Amino acid sequence: MARSGQGTGSPPPAAAAAGSSGPPPRPGAPGRGNRMAWGLVALGMVWHALRSRRFHEGVVVTVIVIASLRGIGQENRANMMTRLAAWNKREVQRLEHKAGRQVGAAKGAGRMARSGPPRIEGREHGS
Repeated sequence: MARSGQGTGSPPPAAAAAGSSGPPPRPGAPGRGNRMAWGLVALGMVWHALRSRRFHEGVVVTVIVIASLRGIGQENRANMMTRLAAWNKREVQRLEHKAGRQVGAAKGAGRMARSGPPRIEGREHGS
């Protein structure tokens, strides 16, 4: 059963036909005046913070911390590159040494193959 009359939530037909483009503003709804007031409050807070000695000290401490962390990061990268270069140098030397041993072993095997069958003591070569 539909109720009619005041308090049903819809405006009377005469008020809706008056040429308004939308529903009437609700009490407490953010309007232009409300936004301007909040903007002025925010601007006042920023102005107060910029004039505050505590804010300036915080900014200085933050800048010092960021600069220190940046320097630590650069030192860390430099040390890491130094360690990497030293490891690479040792690895190249190890591989060159290993390759030299393999070449020497191959030469020795070739000499052994050309020298003939192995000699056993107590036997003569012809028998």
